[in-house]
Amino acid sequence: MWAPRRDHSLATTTTTRPRSLAAVILAAGKGKRLKSARPKVLHPVCGRPALWHVVQTALAARPDKVVIVVAHGAEDVRAEVASWKITPKPVFVEQTRQLGTGHAVLAAKSAVGRVDDVLVANGDFDPVLPEDIRALLRRHRRVDAVATIASTELRDPGTYQRIVRDGGRVIDVVEGTDAPTEVRRINEVGTNWMAFRRGPLFAALPKVRRNNRQHEYYLNDAVSILLRSGARVEALLCDTGGTLGLNSRGGLAAVIAVVRGRINGKHLDSGVTLLDPGATYIDVEVRIGRDSTIYPNALLEGSTVIGRDCAIGPSVRIADSSIGDRSTVQFAVILGSTVGKDVAVGPFVRMRPGVEMADGSKAGAFVDLKAARVGRGSKVPHLSYVGDADLGEDVNVGAGTVTINYDGYAKHRTVIEDGARIGSDTMLVAPVRVGRDAVTGAGSVITKDVPPGSLAVERTEQRNVPGYRERKDAEHRRGTRRR
Repeated sequence: MWAPRRDHSLATTTTTRPRSLAAVILAAGKGKRLKSARPKVLHPVCGRPALWHVVQTALAARPDKVVIVVAHGAEDVRAEVASWKITPKPVFVEQTRQLGTGHAVLAAKSAVGRVDDVLVANGDFDPVLPEDIRALLRRHRRVDAVATIASTELRDPGTYQRIVRDGGRVIDVVEGTDAPTEVRRINEVGTNWMAFRRGPLFAALPKVRRNNRQHEYYLNDAVSILLRSGARVEALLCDTGGTLGLNSRGGLAAVIAVVRGRINGKHLDSGVTLLDPGATYIDVEVRIGRDSTIYPNALLEGSTVIGRDCAIGPSVRIADSSIGDRSTVQFAVILGSTVGKDVAVGPFVRMRPGVEMADGSKAGAFVDLKAARVGRGSKVPHLSYVGDADLGEDVNVGAGTVTINYDGYAKHRTVIEDGARIGSDTMLVAPVRVGRDAVTGAGSVITKDVPPGSLAVERTEQRNVPGYRERKDAEHRRGTRRR
C-alpha cells in the first residue's frame, strides 16, 4: 500500500464562522503542444474562449473576488476578459517566471488577501460542471477540509495526477509522470479544480520543491504536504465527460465535444428537436425556442436567437443573428442579421451583416443580401443581389435583379417603395428610388428615380434579322472547305 510520510506542523483547527472565497484562475500557460500563437486559454470552445468557461464555472461558487494569473499573451488575455460583463471584476496578477502551478498560486497571494477559502482552477478548462463546483465547496466547508479536490475517473489516466485513497480516505496526490507503478494503475485523477483553506495553502506552498521531471513547483505537492501534516484532504468525484484539459489539438477537440454534447442536451430537454445531435453545433450562448427543429449540419453561433416553431437547416450557419417564430432557413449563411416571423430563407442564401427581414418576407434560392431592409411580405425569390437597399412592404424582386451600390469610391443606397414590382434582370444603379407601386421592365438598367405607379423601361428596340441562321451556316461551310 502506498504510504506517504506524515508531518503534523500544518494541521489546522476548525471554525464555524462563515467563510469568504477567492477564485484563483491560472491563465499563464503557453500551450506549446497546441502549436499556436494564441494563448492557450483563449482558444474557442463552443463560441467562447476556454477561460470564459472556467470563469463562469468559478462564478457559480459566488466568490468574493476573482484573481487571474497571467504570463504568456497577458495583454491579449486582459483585453479579452475586459470585454466580459462579470462581477466581481477580476484582478490580474502577472507570473514573471513560469515555474509551475504552485508558483503561480503563490504569486497571487497578495491579491487573494485574507479570505477564508481559495478556489483554484486552470484556465485551460477541465469541463467540470458548475453544480459540481458548488457541491465541492459545500463538501469542503461541511467537513472542514483543508483541501478538497474535484476528481474524475478516466479510462486512460496517462500522466494525470492520481488520487491515492485508503478505505475511501485520500492519503496522497501524485503526479502521473512521477508516480510508482502501483499508483499509475489508479483511474481516479485530480482535475484542475481544488478548494483550499487559505492559511494552510500559503503555509504549504513555500515548502514545495522542484524535484520532479519538469523542475516545476506543483500545486499538487502542496496537497501532499498538507496530507503529511495530518490535515484533512477530500476528493469529490465529478463529471468531466471523460476528458481533461487543452494540452493538444486533440484535447481541445475532446473538450469541445463534451461541451457541445451538454449544450445539445439542454436544448433537447427544453423542447427543441435536434434530428442529429452529433451533427449539430450550437454555441453556449445561443437560445432556441420550444418546438423548433434543427436539421443536420447546422452551426448556430455567437448570440444567435431562434424563435419557436422554426425549421433550421439542413446545412446552415447562423451567427449573431435572430430568427423569428415559425421561420424556415435552408442551406444558408446568415451573419449579424435579423429575420422576422414567418420568413422563408433559402435554399442557398447569404445574408451579410446588417440585413433586416420583416415578418412574412422571403429570400429564395441563390440570393445575396447585404445591409438591406426587406419589408413585410416582400419577396426576393431567386438569383438576385440586394445590397445597401431599403425595400418597402409587398415588393417583388424578379430573378437576376442587381442593386449596383458601389461606384468605385463609396456605397450608395437603393430605395424601393411599397408595392413596387422589379422586372427580371433589372440593374438598379444607386443612388436610385423606385416609387410606390412602380414597375420596371425586364432587362432594364435603371439610373433615374421612377415615379410612383410608373413603368420604367430602358432597353433598345428589338430587331429581327430574317435568314440570319441560313447565312451563318453557309459562311461556316465555305470556311471549312477552304481549310
